[in-house]
Amino acid sequence: MTQQMAARAHIGEVFRVFLLLGLTSFGGPVAHLGYFRTEFVERRRWLSETAYADLVALCQFLPGPASSQVGFAIGLLRAGPWGAAAAWFAFTLPSAVVLVLFAFGASLLDGPLASGIIHGLKVAAVAIVAHAVWGMARNLCPDKTRAGIALLAVLTVVGVSGPLGQVSAIVLGGLVGLVMCREAAAASQNAALHFGVSRSVGVMALGLFAGLLILLPLLAGSAIWLDLIDAFYRSGALVFGGGHVVLPLLEAEVVQSGWITPDAFLTGYGAAQAVPGPLFTFAAYLGALVPGINGLVGALLALLAIFVPGFLLLVGVLPFWNRFRQWGSAQALMRGANAAVVGILGAALYQPVWTSAVIGPYEFALALTGFLLLTVWKLPAWAVVVVIAFGGLFISTL
Repeated sequence: MTQQMAARAHIGEVFRVFLLLGLTSFGGPVAHLGYFRTEFVERRRWLSETAYADLVALCQFLPGPASSQVGFAIGLLRAGPWGAAAAWFAFTLPSAVVLVLFAFGASLLDGPLASGIIHGLKVAAVAIVAHAVWGMARNLCPDKTRAGIALLAVLTVVGVSGPLGQVSAIVLGGLVGLVMCREAAAASQNAALHFGVSRSVGVMALGLFAGLLILLPLLAGSAIWLDLIDAFYRSGALVFGGGHVVLPLLEAEVVQSGWITPDAFLTGYGAAQAVPGPLFTFAAYLGALVPGINGLVGALLALLAIFVPGFLLLVGVLPFWNRFRQWGSAQALMRGANAAVVGILGAALYQPVWTSAVIGPYEFALALTGFLLLTVWKLPAWAVVVVIAFGGLFISTL
């Protein structure tokens, strides 16, 4: 009974933390990784800096929404399968609800007041990501070799845009690490992370992922709800990098099919930019507008369908991951990949996070204030978000 109460307490804790993150994590997937690091590595110490960077690198390799996959894995690590479900539900719920309301005509994002706050939230994302890059660089790039790998990753991302650049940077960083970081790998050991997923469950998850990818197109055409699930499942299964990368796939599925007009698609995309949480919740907006099905049912089916493939892949890979990362060669590879993750975040700090938010000296001062609140005063990320949001509202009146 005591163990059951402890498990419930952990699940409740996961839900509360991720709900607060879902309400305050503005700025897209890169910013979300910064929020997660601040909350779970620095404040709560649920996992180490290295383990967190390993998770980020793994999820960057897999198709699906990388930041949501990282959150799912953290919930799984902390409180088992129900903790993973609680993490996803709590982090996703706020933005999904707002976007469904927006689809039904309850426009919550118009007017100068909302615009000022949203601008402040973009500036808050600059401070959050800068804080994450600063902390991760100190821990994951402590020598010249790994600092050089991070710089190489920046150059790779700048030279090769999109998710291909990110994946290329991690692969290149891992290969360089495999050759040049063996001494650092031998000097330390990675502690195993216990996700509680057996190999049989992992194989079943991979089989279910592949089975749905093959079966759903065969069933499509027999009912509108099956068509909807097929469209959004394939979009979630075939996209690397998540976030904005999924938009061309969604446009092909819902606009070119005639379900949704181009204007409605672009309007919803604009709204998705202004809400916290994962951009994949844009699927809830689209599902609510699909004709021939109840709006709430369509939103729920689209939301589940676009997230499920990425989570199935993650669960399928996790049972084999601990053994892989304990090998000496794998440790050297992961040290190079983790340094590359720092470079990727550093490049994203400039574009699109900085360039979309810091458009003048007032925004620069506000971002610097947020950075100092995080690094010197050690305020939690949600408090910094609130302060900077009101700062953005003040700037909008100048």
